[in-house]
Parts: sequence; C-alpha cells; structure tokens
Amino acid sequence: MSSQFLVLHHLPVPNTKANTKTTTTTAPLYQRVFIPNHAYCHPSAILLQFCTSTKVLLQILPLFIKNGSYNEDLFQTKLVTLFCKYGSISEAARVFEHVEHKLDVLYHTMLKGYAKNSTFGHALSFYHRMKCDEVRSVVSDYTCLLQLCGENLDLERGREIHGQLIINGYESNLFSMTAVVNLYAKCRKIDDAYKVFERMPQKDLVSWTTLVAGYAQNGLAKRALNLLLQMQEAGQKPDSVTLVSILPAVADIKALRIGRSIHGYAFRSGFESLVNVSNVLLDMYLKCGSVRTARLVFKRMSSKSVVSWNTMIDGYAQNVESEEAFATFLKMLDEGEEPTHATMMGALLACANLGDLKRGSFVHKLLDQLKLDFDVSVMNSLISMYSKCKRVDIAASIFYNLKEKTNVTWNAMILGYAQNGCVNEALNLFCMMQSQDIKSDCFTLVSVITALADLSVSRQAKWIHGLAVRTFMDKNVFVSTALVDMYAKCGAIQTARKLFDMMQERNVITWNAMIDGYGTNGLGKEALDLFNDMEKEAVKPDDISFLSVVSACSHSGFVEEGLYYFKSMKEDYGLEPALDHYSAMIDLLGRAGRLDDAWSFIQEMPIKPGISVLGAMLGACKIHKNVELGEKVADKLFELDPDEGGYHVLLANMYASASMWEKVARVRTAMEKKGLQKTPGCSLVELRNEVHTFYSGSTNHPQSKRIYAFLETLGDEIKAAGYVPDTNSIHDVEEDVKEQLLSSHSERLAIAFGLLNTSPGTTIHVRKNLRVCDDCHDATKYISLVRGREIIVRDLRRFHHFKNGSCSCGDYW
Repeated sequence: MSSQFLVLHHLPVPNTKANTKTTTTTAPLYQRVFIPNHAYCHPSAILLQFCTSTKVLLQILPLFIKNGSYNEDLFQTKLVTLFCKYGSISEAARVFEHVEHKLDVLYHTMLKGYAKNSTFGHALSFYHRMKCDEVRSVVSDYTCLLQLCGENLDLERGREIHGQLIINGYESNLFSMTAVVNLYAKCRKIDDAYKVFERMPQKDLVSWTTLVAGYAQNGLAKRALNLLLQMQEAGQKPDSVTLVSILPAVADIKALRIGRSIHGYAFRSGFESLVNVSNVLLDMYLKCGSVRTARLVFKRMSSKSVVSWNTMIDGYAQNVESEEAFATFLKMLDEGEEPTHATMMGALLACANLGDLKRGSFVHKLLDQLKLDFDVSVMNSLISMYSKCKRVDIAASIFYNLKEKTNVTWNAMILGYAQNGCVNEALNLFCMMQSQDIKSDCFTLVSVITALADLSVSRQAKWIHGLAVRTFMDKNVFVSTALVDMYAKCGAIQTARKLFDMMQERNVITWNAMIDGYGTNGLGKEALDLFNDMEKEAVKPDDISFLSVVSACSHSGFVEEGLYYFKSMKEDYGLEPALDHYSAMIDLLGRAGRLDDAWSFIQEMPIKPGISVLGAMLGACKIHKNVELGEKVADKLFELDPDEGGYHVLLANMYASASMWEKVARVRTAMEKKGLQKTPGCSLVELRNEVHTFYSGSTNHPQSKRIYAFLETLGDEIKAAGYVPDTNSIHDVEEDVKEQLLSSHSERLAIAFGLLNTSPGTTIHVRKNLRVCDDCHDATKYISLVRGREIIVRDLRRFHHFKNGSCSCGDYW
C-alpha cells in the first residue's frame, strides 16, 4: 500500500502552563508523517476533520467504537493529536495507551501535549518514558523541554537538556540553540545566554530578538539597546516581536528620545497598526511621563484590546492624572469592554490617589457584581484604596475577612494603619505577622518604619533599625531611605545624615528625604548644600525635591534662594509646579513679611489657588497682623471649604492678636452655629518604651497634680530668668488666669512630665499635633536654659531644638 507525505506541521514552542497563551514563538520546525492515503477516505476520518472541541470529539467517539475504527492505530493517533490540541491531556493519554503500534511522532505529539496542558513534572516524566521506550528525540522535543525549564526557572534540568542537545549533534541547530539562549535568559544567566548566542554558526531574526528580550527582561536595558544596534548592523531588521521586546527596556530607563525613534520606525514599517505594538508604545510613553503622546497614540488606535484600556487607566493613575484615569475607566465600561483584574486595580489606584470614597465604593460594588473580588491582588488594592480614603476601618474589615493573604496584603494593611496615624495597630499587626511565622520583606519593614516615623519616638526608631540590621534588610535602598526619613522625623538629624552617607545606593527619594529632614529641622543651609550635591552627582531632582528645598528655604528665611529654585524647577528641569509648590512659595514670602508679593503671586497663579495656598496666606496675615488682607483671604477660604474649623480658629487668633475682641466673638459664634470645633492641642512624650499623651488643660494623667505643681515652680524659675508671659491673645479673664491657661498647654504638660521622670542631662522629645504658640516657644527656650536640658519639639510643621535658651529655628517659624 503506497504512502505519501500528507502533513506539514508549523510547530511553536509550547508554554508550560495549561490554558495559557504562548508568548514566545520559534522559527518553523518541519516534520513529515507517513500516513496511508486510504485512512482519510474512511467516513469516520472525514468526520474527525469537523471536530472543533473535546466535547464534540466525545460525542462522536461511540461511533468510532461501534464501527471498529477506534482500534485502528491511525485513528487513535489522530484522536491523540486532537485531544492534545483541545487541551484534554487526560483523554489523550487514555487513547495513547491503547495504541498498539506507537509511531515516534505520537510520542512527540504527547510530549507537546503535556508541555502545553499539564505540569512541568508530567512533561518530564513522559520525556523519561520516551527514553525508556527508545524513542529518538527530535529538535522540537528539546525546544519544548527547554521552554518548560525556562518558564519554571529550572536551570539544572535545562543544563542537562542542553547537554543532551550537544551529545545528539544539535549544537549547530539554529532552533535548538535559540531555545538554549531563551532558557539561560529566563533563568537570569544572561552572560551564559550571550556565550551560546556568540557561538551560533548562524543567527536569524528570532535568535537576535530572543537575546534582546533576555537583556530587557533582566533589567539590562542599555545592553539590550546596544544589541539592537548590532542586530541592524548585521542586516537583521527588527520586526513587531523585536519592538515588543525592546520598548519595555526603553520605558525602564525612561529613554524617551530613543522611544520616539523606535516609534518612528514602527510607523514607517507599518507595525504601529498592530495592537500589541501600540500597547507597548502606550506603556513606554506613560512610564516616560509623556502622557500627552500616549493619549494621542491611544486615540489613533483603530482597535483596542483590554490591555490597551488597562495600560491607559493605570498609566494615568501612576502619572497623577487620576481624574483622567477614572474617566477612561468609565468610558471603557460604556464601550462594553469587560474589565479584568488589572482594570479594577487601576481604577482603585485612581480612587486612592483622589481620596474619593464615593467612587472607590462604586468600584467595590462593581467588583462584587463581576465576581472579581476573589483575586487577592484586587483585594490588596481595595485595602489600599480605603486606607487612603481615611476609612481604615473598612480596610481592616476586608483584611481580617480575607481567607488568602499574601505578604502584599499584610504590607498594605500595616501601611494603611501607618498612613492613618494608627501606629499601635500597625505595630500590633506586624507582631501578629511575626507570631504567625509570615516572612516579612523589605516593604513590610518600610511600612512599619513609616508608622514609627509618624510617632517620632527615638527608642522605637532604634528598635526597628536593629531589626533591619539583624534581618540583613538595612542595605536595601528603600529600607535605608525609610530609616533616614524616620531618624530625621525623630529629630536625630545627625544620625540620619550618617546613615545617608553610609548608603551604597541612593535614589532620588533618598536625597529628598535627607533634604526635607534638614529643612524641617531648621537647617536650611545644609538642605541647600545637599541639593547642590545632588545636582553635581547627576541625580535628576523631581517635583518632591523642589518642594523640599523651597520648604527648607521657607523655614530658614532664605527668600531669594527659594524664588530661584522655584523658577529653576520649570526653566531648568521642565517640571510644572503643583498646588503644594505654590503653597510653599506663599509660606516663604508670607513668613518673610512680604505679604503684598505673596498676594500678587496668588493672583498670577496659572491654576486656581486651593485651600493649602490660601491657608498659608492666612497664616502669614496672622503672624504679621495684617487684618484687612487676612479677611479677604478668609472669605475666599470659606467659599472653598466653609466647614473647616481650623481656618476659623486661625482667623479668630488673628483678630485676637489685633485685640479685635468683637470680631473674635463673631467668629466663635459662627463656629458654634455650624457645629465646628477647635482641634484640641495634643502632645506626646515617650518614657521607658511607653507613650504618654497630654491634652491642653487635661487633668486625667496619673501624675497631673504633681505636674501642675511643678509647672508653678518652673514658671517662677523662668520668670526670674527673664520670661514674660504673652497674654495678649486671651481676653475677658484675670491676668493670673491667663497665665494658668498658657501654662496648661499640652506641650508644657508633656515637657514638665519629661523633666520630672528623667534624669538630668536626658533630652526630652515631644510631638505636638498643632503649631507651637508664641508663648510656649518663648517659655520652652527659658526652660532649656534654667534646667540645662535639650528639648526637641516636633510640631505640625517642623522641629524646634531648644538648648541653652535658644531655638534652632532662630525664632523664625
């Protein structure tokens, strides 16, 4: 019976995971299968050609059994091929075992079936069976197994298969060696990948692209780009797969100019019309901060996949264009595109950035409706969203009801507590994590350090620093940066600088933390010097860098320097100032008494002044007792936020400073009608690993009687040294009552407690939730003098280091 070649297969290298689309394709591999002509004339064989799924195959299988064709080897071979094609490896295996005369090609088909639709272990077991059955392996078997080893990062078995290739004479085979290059690249042995590539006698576009992708995926963007140039010099023109491989590397190093050049090539070559190429172009532009260009690419796309929408939503959110991100999310829903987990995570990030609880709750409900709330990554995003929307109680409820928790889940909840000032809850959760033997990572530690930085307790700071050293995480750049920030926020600025200098790796966030630390501790000159060092070391400042340096100028009265850096931000670095930058500038000019300049600055702002800008202006009017301008500012403030009690209090204090008591009473009456209350002054002080809290005028502390008695004695001592109480802001009470009210401010109670319960020479650390008042600032200077103690007070805005009768702020705060 005659035979002829009937089947010509174009076989891709399969993915190792079931039901996962393969993303890496090799060059064509050809196999010739001997099948008699008469086999395909049988009616049952013709019927097989119309099968499109396992379900259909199983429905017609009884027909094969009834007419006896099921027992014919060729029909069984065809069945195995179809079952493998449709992902039913268990059905394929059953048929395979019934084949009496198994051809080698049937083994090769089964191996590819296991590789595509089963586990790595099952595929390897079947390969060993092939060896036992003395089936000679072909190139496609090796490429298939190498792909599996790469996907599973099994370098040891991959090397063994590489050895088998060499033994069997395939060392010069283009397809097999490309698969070896791919294996080493995926196993992060990129130098080994390059050595194999270099020894290849011939190289095609696929082999070049494989190595380019390997460099890109291993974070070696510059080497990937250099290889791309070599590839073109060798006469190989990049195709769409090459572009999809190289553009993520361009995004990683934010090489916008190169990205635009590649985009131009894609446009000229016609690849821009491909959805996958447009998607990576979107991602590249967004990661390079070129949101406008990404928007244009997105609008020009004739067809968009869900990846296109997800890329834009997440890209907008990452570039602080969260309104645009949420609008794109809604448009995606309107156009009938079904959201994925990535979609919902991008939308939740946008809501978190906006602090918009209403929209965040809408996304939460949609998650429930679409049954996407089972994914732990989505739930992590939900926890972060509620935390940033100040509903840490809802975030905690989600956390504790989650059956599956990852490290990211724990980290998100600890950070959520930290961001909402729930320091004890953050620490308790960290301890629970350790008690349950859940391994913490660098991000866990950063979250805990963030919580402790807010507490400003030096003993706790040393404890977490010690833990970082013991767990060998102190060398991580994120952990080290968080430690620098924490020590700076504890007032230990010298320790922060020592850690900064010891760091082997620093990023822009590290520099920002140290510059901001100097600024808040009143060391403006040091902040400016460090900013200049940053520029000399070619670290490109970002918007936070300029906010930190302008704020440092504001705290130290460096007006001209602050104006220079604000101008440099846009002219030298192309960064657009945000509301926070304008607030810092108003604070800078206002504190210096240049109120007219500050008001003109507000009038000329290219964006509408927000609450923070007007609040800074009102604060300056209060300091310099400019009631007329202050009233104008207050009117605008109350239009924006009529229910913010803090600004009503600030206005009342401004009137009190000018002895305008009728207007003080009017503001207070208005507050009462609206139900607005002044935020009570609160100060914290640590003693023997325990934090003590004091409120202004409170008497509920166990040592209250002793504290108040000590304050009377202390008051006499500082008066003898020259202190004069500033009672001008208090009205309608006797002078001695005024002094009593002043001496019962929360920071005075905390300082007195610290002096009573610590030995001479010990530094007192106090944290206050509001700005230190003028009288307490003056009194604390005298206390540091008469008691010979250093007292460090961190208020709402900055640090005050009191020592020998003077303050580090130079009375400028």
